[in-house]
Amino acid sequence: MGEGGSNRQLNVLGEPLELCCSDPMTGFYRDGYCNTGPMDMGTHTVCAQMTDKFLEFSAWAGNDLSTPRPEYDFPGLKGLDRWCLCARRWLEAEQAGYAPSLWLKRTNIKTLSIIPIETLKPYALDLN
Repeated sequence: MGEGGSNRQLNVLGEPLELCCSDPMTGFYRDGYCNTGPMDMGTHTVCAQMTDKFLEFSAWAGNDLSTPRPEYDFPGLKGLDRWCLCARRWLEAEQAGYAPSLWLKRTNIKTLSIIPIETLKPYALDLN
């Protein structure tokens, strides 16, 4: 399947990328993984756990993730849903104090071209 559709890509720890979420189905390729490729202009690579605070920030910043969009087979997100966020939007939220928690093992290594691992680690739900 090329770039998407499999978990052949790596996570930010350099290990095989783990499933982010299949309910709702997430990822640029809607395969449940935060895979990315040349067509993914938004770099949807951060596997984050939604919070009401982040969803409000995202809507304010111009990306309403809460409203269902059936025409795109998008159910609308709520707090505690997992979703592959755009790396730049997560970083904007972090800088504004609204960043949601995330999973390093489910976040694509491509994220590191935008966000340093040191910035991600304090938000990680999967560090021992």
